[in-house]
Amino acid sequence: MDWIELERRYFLQVFRRVPVVIVEGSGVRVWDDRGKEYLDFVGGWAVCSLGHSNPVLVEAIRKQAGKLIQVSNQFYTIPQIELARLLCERSGLGKAFFANSGAEANEGAIKLARRYGEGRYEIITAKNSFHGRTLATLAATGQEKFGKPFRPLPEGFINVEYNDVSAIEDAVNERTCAVMLEPVQGEGGVIIPSPDYLRRVRELCDRKGILLILDEIQTGIGRLGELFGFEVFGVKPDIVTLGKGLGGGFPIGAFLSKDEVASSMKVGEHGSTFGGNPLATKTALTVLRFILETGLLRSVKRVGEFFLKGLKEIERDFDVVREARGMGLLLALEFEKDIADEVLKKCLDKGLLLNSPKPNIIRFMPPLIVREMEVEEALQILRETLSSI
Repeated sequence: MDWIELERRYFLQVFRRVPVVIVEGSGVRVWDDRGKEYLDFVGGWAVCSLGHSNPVLVEAIRKQAGKLIQVSNQFYTIPQIELARLLCERSGLGKAFFANSGAEANEGAIKLARRYGEGRYEIITAKNSFHGRTLATLAATGQEKFGKPFRPLPEGFINVEYNDVSAIEDAVNERTCAVMLEPVQGEGGVIIPSPDYLRRVRELCDRKGILLILDEIQTGIGRLGELFGFEVFGVKPDIVTLGKGLGGGFPIGAFLSKDEVASSMKVGEHGSTFGGNPLATKTALTVLRFILETGLLRSVKRVGEFFLKGLKEIERDFDVVREARGMGLLLALEFEKDIADEVLKKCLDKGLLLNSPKPNIIRFMPPLIVREMEVEEALQILRETLSSI
């Protein structure tokens, strides 16, 4: 069966796919329909926190699917309440709401910020950011290429330079209700801000009486070495959004908020049919408990440091590499030339799956369970690849 040709015939052509049909996965490895094995350092776009087919996660899904999948939010369900409690207790925020994706989580955060603003509606975001594919989140995203085909976009978003507190301060006016930032810009190429950037933005927001929203769709749930990325930077947001790794492969999004902010949203002003259904929340609850109870965060820090050290050695040894950077298990190599596609293709041939957010950048987002031996294998493939370019 020519699956790729069938996809071209029947699926909306919006993805820049790699010509591989993946049919099975286990841990940090996947296999295609021809039986070829790959080391997966894409991880479902930073989604597969516990790796592929993790037996603990598979069993939790199987049990919950056999018990209750969906009843709607007209009724109370236990996994949803348990997940909300764990996220709120662990984050120090007061209330949770569950959606089906990161983009929906960001939409909810935007609505909440505007509701709390009581007439103030503008949200300051950063250039090079990425907040989702809906119209509002495209407007929030600081990359023109994503939103340009769909103009006019919703108003109320101002993009300023990332890692520049004075640019945010200059943009604040009487209409501003919030600042919305990624702790690390993942889709932008793994751009890490100055250590004091988020702290200074937090101080600015407090001084101006506006909210700080942190988009942790990619950086949350252990990706940077702490459960939440804001813990790495020593700040506490008013609202944080989550997705991707929260479900370990199952679709779910969430936003968490301080009580005083959450109380501004009234009954009937927000909702979701599928958001927070028992299957999704039980899956996410299992992911969270696994991460918190197995010491996985310590492993992310240790393996991430090992990985970054290896990438820095590659930076030293290859003139074509401009910079190696990263935090936890979100890392990148930036090249002097636009060779990312060539690197990806050669690594693919050697059995390593990677991602390219920019023409001169490759990004690494392996499952959080990855070990040093698998990182070493990936580094060796990278070295062989760069030696041939």
